[in-house]
Amino acid sequence: MRYVYIALIAVFASVVALFKFQNLEAATVTLGSMSLTLPMSILVLLIYLLGMFTGAFMLALVRSWIQGARGSSR
Repeated sequence: MRYVYIALIAVFASVVALFKFQNLEAATVTLGSMSLTLPMSILVLLIYLLGMFTGAFMLALVRSWIQGARGSSR
């Protein structure tokens, strides 16, 4: 089973590296008067991390709302 995990890690790392090298062109993101130009692969990584952060925050917020609606306090 150890070799299966090692193989899965190697496949995942290969896919990430392939994505990185195939998406080197730059993309510009603009918000108001600010703009930021980054390689597409870095931009996708940052958006993914931001999504994980905001998703975890929203999950915690909804859980606290549900707990508050039930009237229990921990």
